[in-house]
Amino acid sequence: MIRPYSDDDLGDLLEAWYQASLVAHSFLSDQFLANERREIAERWLPIAETRVYEHQGKVVGFISMLGNEVGAIFVHPLHQRHGIGRALMDHVRESRPYLELGVFEENEAGRRFYDRYGFELVGRTMNEEAGHPELRLRLDLRPA
Repeated sequence: MIRPYSDDDLGDLLEAWYQASLVAHSFLSDQFLANERREIAERWLPIAETRVYEHQGKVVGFISMLGNEVGAIFVHPLHQRHGIGRALMDHVRESRPYLELGVFEENEAGRRFYDRYGFELVGRTMNEEAGHPELRLRLDLRPA
């Protein structure tokens, strides 16, 4: 079930993020992940529009939007490959003319997901904090 995020979801959301990050972002340092965890809780969740995917009373995935920007989409590894990521993306795309996001170039699983979903490469930058390149992707949803 997809529903709006509530403060009670924080623990499950951060656990899903962390476990998924260990798989998708194994190239990132423990210090970077610790900083990101704090930033998610204190900086990003309060300003983002976040939807969670709840399974058997537990949050197992989420998507956070900042306008048309997919700030984060993560699914706990035990629940991946069950259509949860696609369901979350489908949910937010209904109300937007386009979606944009950044994905680490080394995140092969994430890149495959976005490729299958139809995102196209529009740029490449260096994430200075992480010290790793990011790809900028865009998905146009409505005809020009």
